[in-house]
Amino acid sequence: MKTRIPILKLNDVLIVSIQWELDDQTAIQFQEDLLNKMHETSALGVVIDLTPIDFIDSFIAKVLGDVIDMTGLMGAKVVITGIQPAVAITLIELGIRLDNVMTALDLENGLDKLHKELEA
Repeated sequence: MKTRIPILKLNDVLIVSIQWELDDQTAIQFQEDLLNKMHETSALGVVIDLTPIDFIDSFIAKVLGDVIDMTGLMGAKVVITGIQPAVAITLIELGIRLDNVMTALDLENGLDKLHKELEA
């Protein structure tokens, strides 16, 4: 059985810290797990921390873009934190747009940003 990415609930926010490079199967499982957890908890926001990730391939980038879009469709705000330079380059080169997504340098700043957005 593959290792699952932990999804923590803090009040009305889900926190995901991806701690290792994702393979295709884990990425798809993460997508399903996150969407199910959002449905179960009625979360208003999601913080996805990518700090340890210094490389993503095109499939993982697409899954990440899809997760962001799907999360928005379910009515939640998304903050992506800790994007490394190589990951940013890959996302842009692949045309993955993060237009409706807040970003922050680290998890703490991401949570602050999300809480301010949810209060507005």
